[in-house]
Order: sequence, then structure tokens, then C-alpha cells
Amino acid sequence: MKPIQLYGLKRCSTCVKAMKWLEDAGQPYEFSDYRDNPIAPAMLSKWKEQLGGWEKLVNRASMTWRNLPEPRKAPQDDSQWLALIEEYPTLVKRPVRVEVDGRVSVGFNAKKYEELRG
Repeated sequence: MKPIQLYGLKRCSTCVKAMKWLEDAGQPYEFSDYRDNPIAPAMLSKWKEQLGGWEKLVNRASMTWRNLPEPRKAPQDDSQWLALIEEYPTLVKRPVRVEVDGRVSVGFNAKKYEELRG
């Protein structure tokens, strides 16, 4: 069984739950903390395309987002979104789960993870 790639923050409680679920399910995974290993802009753009837009990838309910100055909350293009994420990596929803076939999902829900497992 090939490992799933999981991206997030090692101290994020949702990421911890997702990793525990994967361990309990016997699903190998590799975890990358995006504070320690920033996500390449090309990968972020690919995720955005797969998910259907920046709004699906960026957690606009987070404290980080709420604390941004109003003008920063209205990026006009991909380069502005990428600059914002580079400056505030915690804006990316977590965890980001990349399947062996390249499918991307965000967040953790045990039922959804079970469905992805097939």
C-alpha cells in the first residue's frame, strides 16, 4: 500500500486526529508540516484547481484570516493569493490530503476518510 501525503501543522488538533485515524486504519502516510516545509506555489495552484478555487483551500474562518487587514482579505489574482499564503501558511485548510492518484481533499472527517479508503 502506497503512502498518502498529508500536509498540515504538527500541532493542529485536526491534523493529529487525521494522522491517528490513518494509523488506526493501517494506512501509511507521510506528513509534511508546512511551516517547516513551505508548499511550492505550483503545488498550491494545483490544489486550488482541483478543489475549485482559493476559497476551498483557504480557511477564511480562522483567526489568522479574521486578523488580516480588510484589504488583504480580497486578493485579486493567483499571485496575490500565493503571496498571502506564503506570508501566512496557517491560512491553508488542514490537513490537505493528497492521494496516491493525486486527488486532493482538505479537512478531516472520519466518514469521508473511510469513503476515500474505498
